[in-house]
Amino acid sequence: MQNVQKQINTDEMVGNIPTRLMKNNLYKGLFFAATVLTSIILIILLVRIFSQGAAYLSWDFLTNFASRRPEQAGIKAALIGTLWMMAVVVPISTLLGVGSAIYLEEYAKKNRMTQWIQMNISNLAGVPSVVFGLLGLTIFVRMLALGNSVLAAGLTMSLLILPVIIVASQEAIRAVPNELKEASFGLGATKWQTILRVVLPSALPGILTGSILAFSRAIGETAPLVVIGIPTFVAFLPKSVFDQFTALPMQIYNWTSRPQEEFHLLAAAGIIVLLIILILMNSVAVWIRNRYQQRY
Repeated sequence: MQNVQKQINTDEMVGNIPTRLMKNNLYKGLFFAATVLTSIILIILLVRIFSQGAAYLSWDFLTNFASRRPEQAGIKAALIGTLWMMAVVVPISTLLGVGSAIYLEEYAKKNRMTQWIQMNISNLAGVPSVVFGLLGLTIFVRMLALGNSVLAAGLTMSLLILPVIIVASQEAIRAVPNELKEASFGLGATKWQTILRVVLPSALPGILTGSILAFSRAIGETAPLVVIGIPTFVAFLPKSVFDQFTALPMQIYNWTSRPQEEFHLLAAAGIIVLLIILILMNSVAVWIRNRYQQRY
């Protein structure tokens, strides 16, 4: 009886092979079409941006301040201001994000409170950026009286990307094999020594990947900067984190809102500079990640 049943199941599986192959080819075609479509959109976007803005890329464009005359306009203030803002965002968001992930995964007790905190962190990762801009306006600009300074913008952007860094760091820490931790404890290491010398080096590639995505989002966001009142026209450089500044997204937003076509071409050139900064940031982080992957 069992042999007959096995034969029937085998015949059914053989009979379903053409249907399964058809479904496999169908899904393969759909995924390939989705990949081709997104690639075409990306190529069209890049070609359009570079064809419009490449002619305006020059040393004067990088070293001149913004101007009402397109032939004299540059991104010096916006470029330096972006670097100032990221100098605040990177250390603050990294320390708070990775520190929170370590506490939630290694020290916090698994109870309803931690589950509630974890749920809210995951939900915050999908909150629109303008909401964080309103939060930064309320806390940093008005309550702490920081105004539209580099520090206020950096803290607001840090709040924006913190959930992404925390979630990515938690997933990277969870992926570390328990055998490595147990071996460290077996050799007499304390919990902090195990985290510092075993867990973090093993989880660093995943942490860097999440941080790269978060920093890329922070450097290109415009809505929070608009909400907290970052100016679009600045003809000076910040000397400290308490000074006013402007950023590349704000400068590009200002140029695209102008009616003259020349400013639209300048905006395309600014987008090219922003893309180059993102590529450089990602390249350095990917190099560090690959180096640690080979070591561990």
